[in-house]
Amino acid sequence: MNNRRSWFALVISCVTPVLVVALGLSMLFIGAAVAFAVSDGGKPGAATQEADNPRVRIFSGLITDDHCGARHEMDSDKNPTECTKMCVRNGSRYVLVEGGKRYALTGSESQLNALAGERANIVGTLEGNTIRLRK
Repeated sequence: MNNRRSWFALVISCVTPVLVVALGLSMLFIGAAVAFAVSDGGKPGAATQEADNPRVRIFSGLITDDHCGARHEMDSDKNPTECTKMCVRNGSRYVLVEGGKRYALTGSESQLNALAGERANIVGTLEGNTIRLRK
C-alpha cells in the first residue's frame, strides 16, 4: 500500500509544475497580445489621431459629381468613373452621395480622382454640408 502512495505522489509532483508553467506562459502571451492590440504597434494610427479630433469620422457612399449625382446617363458610352471625371473637368464638383444626402467634397484632387464613380469609405470632417478629406 505504501508503494501506491509514492507512485501517485511522484506523478502529482511532476504534473503540478508543468501545469503552473503552462498557465504562467499563457497569461504572458495573452498579456502581450492585448498590449500590442491596444497600442497598435506603438505607431500613431487613425485611432490616436481621431481621438485628437473628435469631429473626424468615416463616411460611406458613392463618390460622384454634383451634376449627375448617383444616376449617370445610361445612353452615354461612359461608365460612372469616366462620366464623373468628365463632369468634374467641365466644372462640376465632387460629391459623396450617402442615401438621400449629398455632401460636397474638398481635399486632394488626386484622392478624389482615384475614387471617382466608386463606392468608398472616406475619412474626413463634416463642416456644414461639406466633407473635408483627411490627407
